[in-house]
Amino acid sequence: MSVHNRRRFLMWLAAAASSATMGGSKPLRNDDLLVLAGATVIDGTGSPPRPDTTIVVAGDRLAWIGHHSQMPPAEVVDVRGKFIIPGLWDMHTHDGLNDRITLALHIANGVTSVREMWGMPQTHAVRQRIERGQLLGPRFTIASNLIDGAQSVWAPRATEAVSAADGRAAVRAAKLANADFIKVYSYLGQEAFYALADEAGRLGLPFAGHQPIRLPVRDVVTAGMRSFEHLFSMPTATSVHETRILQRLNDYHSSRANPGGLFDLMYEAEVEASLAHDPSKAAALYDLMAHKNCWQTPTLTVRRVSSVPADMLRDDPRLKYIDNATRQWWTASLNRAAPPPAFTRFRMDMVAAMERAGVGILGGTDAPNPFVFPGFAAHDELELLVQAGLSPARALRTMTADAARFQGLQTTMGTVETNKVADLLVLDANPLTDIRNTQRIHAIVTRGKLITAQQRAKILAQVQEAANAPAGHALGTACRCQ
Repeated sequence: MSVHNRRRFLMWLAAAASSATMGGSKPLRNDDLLVLAGATVIDGTGSPPRPDTTIVVAGDRLAWIGHHSQMPPAEVVDVRGKFIIPGLWDMHTHDGLNDRITLALHIANGVTSVREMWGMPQTHAVRQRIERGQLLGPRFTIASNLIDGAQSVWAPRATEAVSAADGRAAVRAAKLANADFIKVYSYLGQEAFYALADEAGRLGLPFAGHQPIRLPVRDVVTAGMRSFEHLFSMPTATSVHETRILQRLNDYHSSRANPGGLFDLMYEAEVEASLAHDPSKAAALYDLMAHKNCWQTPTLTVRRVSSVPADMLRDDPRLKYIDNATRQWWTASLNRAAPPPAFTRFRMDMVAAMERAGVGILGGTDAPNPFVFPGFAAHDELELLVQAGLSPARALRTMTADAARFQGLQTTMGTVETNKVADLLVLDANPLTDIRNTQRIHAIVTRGKLITAQQRAKILAQVQEAANAPAGHALGTACRCQ
């Protein structure tokens, strides 16, 4: 484009930006522009797909969206025949510490934002480097340090809270550490938990995480938990045997037996509970969750691994992107007993029932637990959510519009609309006809910057090289559905 035409285009774009309520944005510069022309846009709002649409990115914002015929001549990226969706959120990760591998894998898979479920000082440092443009990586929402009760399997790394004073102090410490929300864990007892919930409300910090194993789910919902992870304790909470099972779990914890055994007992109890499911009890619980705006992050991917044949996991071609130390950890985890197939289906049906009842569903993976591949796992989770009974459009919302809405970010991200952040995924095929098409990545836009297919291939090659380097770091320490 000539200098004259470029200037004319900038003047036109400024006018378009002004009409799109971008009055407070920074002045546009020539090198801030990206034009994606001719794709079908699936904007995430629930509106029908918009064919032959052009998106103009100015800086890191979506400045103009409209039919290609309405745009004046400009240098463009031709995406005719492609499909554009919002960049994905992984709403449950633990992988903000390895900038050479995990962050790049997220971006290379169109995961432009993550909710990190165990905040540490290193994680905040990584976020600062990304925000300063020193490191390629997703946007971060970061939890507090994990807050747990007595006999925690994560002692001494977790913040222990046993008394009410402990619970309040843990929240105040998280506030000082700039946590975006409080992460509660499985062994919290009644006294510490309710004090934590009250203090979090007083300080304006949402809290989310594991259902405390020994407390009734209904009581935790009423206390204001914002999201429950992994469907933990949901089978128990909807069983006719809930009271008896909770008593057994409390008795075990009081006996001060092997701390990790409480998790094993919980898993066994969930299978038992699923055999005595009470639909009316489930309906009442789901109605309460919907009324309280309490969400569920089922993380189907991490629980699916135990039911996949070991040979298939060992032969997964994506292992080339995982460092040797982590591969060894993952392989060592393969001895875990598989749940009954009927229980796996029960959990997936539970997700669909919650969704029908109006409970918000968030798409999260729990990467990098064994064989939960950072970045790639987001697409696995979408596929499993569809298998659970969600439509492809609804599944996409769990990692786009609804992920943003859950966090109060719906005015700036989550959908492809003017003046929202320019985080986009350009696909070769329509994900509404087959959710697996989200894996057919043509290009990525993160913070307004285009990553072409060639650049994506280069990123993946660099990750593979780093993963197989002799002195490579591990992805992280072993975790158990954190």
